[in-house]
Amino acid sequence: MGLLNRLLAHEDPPPPIETYLREQHVDFSVHHHSPAYSAQRLAAVEHVPGRMVAKVVIAFVHEELVMLCLPAPCRVDLFKLMNAVGTDSVRLAREPDFAEAFPDCEVGAMPPFGNLYEMPVYVDRQLAADERIVFQACRHTETVEMAFTDFMCLAHPILCDLC
Repeated sequence: MGLLNRLLAHEDPPPPIETYLREQHVDFSVHHHSPAYSAQRLAAVEHVPGRMVAKVVIAFVHEELVMLCLPAPCRVDLFKLMNAVGTDSVRLAREPDFAEAFPDCEVGAMPPFGNLYEMPVYVDRQLAADERIVFQACRHTETVEMAFTDFMCLAHPILCDLC
């Protein structure tokens, strides 16, 4: 449906990540679902294993925001993060700390493309175990599914152990 038709039908325009992926000519699909405010809930509503869902966590490294991307069931291991970034000056960010960094996203629904928001991306190696990943598409009611290899090519993340 074109933009004019969306506006006339009072539909929201596509999320910015969808526009970006189309411009990059990668194969992906967008899914619409009931609101999911956690990565594990997202896995449930999408009927995919939690290990396929890329959960985004924001952290500070030397007081600069970085994006961490890990499988839904995992938790960030701060010692592994310190090892990955080579410093002990790390801490997890709270939503008020980073909400303004993602002006086109609902808070907590950021896609794992920190490069689009001028922040480095660190991806846990476990996400590479599946050929495809699923992640929130700037809204709690939309997800993108795409090939992990395409994600790696576009986001240029640092692959490491975070969980």
